[in-house]
Amino acid sequence: MDAKMFCFQCQETAGGKGCTVQGVCGKKPDVAEMQDLLVYVTKGLGAVTTALRAAGKKVSVETNHRITMNLFVTITNANFDREAIMDVIEESLALKAQLLRELGDASSLPAAAQWTGARADFAAKAKTVGVLATENEDVRSLRELTMYGLKGLSAYMEHANALGYENEEVDAFLQSALAKLLDDSLDGDALTALVLETGKWGVAGMALLDTANTESYGNPEISKVKLGVRNRPGILISGHDLKDLERLLEQTKGTGVDVYTHGEMIPAHYYPKFKKYDNLVGNYGNAWWQQKEEFEKFNGPILMTTNCVVPPKDSYKNRLFTTAAVGVEGCTHIPLVNGEKDFAPVIECAKKCAPPTELETGEIVGGFAHEQVFAVADKVVEAVKSGAIKKFVVMAGCDGRMKSREYYADFAEALPKDTVILTAGCAKYKYIKKNLGDIGGIPRVLDAGQCNDSYSLALIALKLKEVFGLDDVNKLPVVYNIAWYEQKAVIVLLALLHLGVKNIHLGPTLPAFLSPNVAKVLVETFGIGGITNVADDMRAFGIEGAAV
Repeated sequence: MDAKMFCFQCQETAGGKGCTVQGVCGKKPDVAEMQDLLVYVTKGLGAVTTALRAAGKKVSVETNHRITMNLFVTITNANFDREAIMDVIEESLALKAQLLRELGDASSLPAAAQWTGARADFAAKAKTVGVLATENEDVRSLRELTMYGLKGLSAYMEHANALGYENEEVDAFLQSALAKLLDDSLDGDALTALVLETGKWGVAGMALLDTANTESYGNPEISKVKLGVRNRPGILISGHDLKDLERLLEQTKGTGVDVYTHGEMIPAHYYPKFKKYDNLVGNYGNAWWQQKEEFEKFNGPILMTTNCVVPPKDSYKNRLFTTAAVGVEGCTHIPLVNGEKDFAPVIECAKKCAPPTELETGEIVGGFAHEQVFAVADKVVEAVKSGAIKKFVVMAGCDGRMKSREYYADFAEALPKDTVILTAGCAKYKYIKKNLGDIGGIPRVLDAGQCNDSYSLALIALKLKEVFGLDDVNKLPVVYNIAWYEQKAVIVLLALLHLGVKNIHLGPTLPAFLSPNVAKVLVETFGIGGITNVADDMRAFGIEGAAV
């Protein structure tokens, strides 16, 4: 293929096939090639750490963190800074050299584990290690499906690690899976098994993050989140990292600077510990893809803590700050130094800026994570038994730019009034601000939180299965119509498959990285399907009385 780059890891990939000139996300070919090389080097690191464990040697927590952060850097809309990615490659090569010395004989390890090179060699090497390096499309498809699941798992592990929570077993699996992706002897059956095992460990990773979040900040509570603004300078914090939000709130206390959440950070308002901060004043804007217009109107600085950054307009680039895995060339990056971050540059920037321009007023309600729903389980069960609730529709996942995603807004509005939407992630922005009412006091949209909080939705389904005395989660009045965009949605999907959930509709289009044969296996084994139109999909889910 005569292409400047090749990437098909997100839902919006060009033509539904792959980005070959420039990423739809804004990623340039020279950034894409460094991400390809970083993935290759990280697979090699995984092979080395797996060999160390096999030899009975310990792998440090710092090494585990390096590997998860490396993969996080390559997630869609996380890092557009070529030089910063090259720095990470150099750090990873130095770490790998150290680990190889500890291992001793490395002659049996794959080429990725042994490769080393100077910065000047990176571009040439990158051209040989991208996605298309694998010729068999089914092998490539299964490898990439696993790889993107591992990227999503790494993101969730990094968030848990930031709060001081570790799971060595998950790290060991993740690294051994990276090593297996280098093994050309693995056939389709072995790689399919690896895909499903990734889902198993995805559940463990999400469970760890759920524990980290709830033990650090309390169990989410039903909460009203304000959408307006105050007449004071503000900082807008976006992404998913709750630890960074905590640091920022502590450092802005008493400064006269307010903090607003954006995008996937909105569930912070649901946690009891964050309610003590009177400088956390509300949520500003909508899903990530609208940020160019909304960030411009915010007037103050924006702190991006994780993926979902869009290359900024010049009008606000000088007030966009990044941290952790995020990188944008020309924007100030706030590093982690001795376990802490100094957000003084962000705060000083805010003090010089005008207050935010108001986008909207009102409030939205959320906080329906597993413990909150368990607390009203009797009420929910009675509503199901009485027929007041006929169906639960899981509409978790991601939002995006494509007009086809309006399907999810139309679907939500067309649902009959005896259905309840269970959601998590930024997909909720398609319908959470609509007045869809309630059923006997139970809101018809129950927001569990961030995309990683899809784990809550799985726990709720398992709890309902227990309460109703069912032997199969698929016998519940629960259907799954999930929007996906990037790799964290992939690990959520694989986790649901591991838990036995079937007949998931996935859209607005099926992943481009699924070969026809792999897609066929998923359809035949798990009932995975794409979306068609609201009316036909309602009928497929057995939803009657829809307003279509």
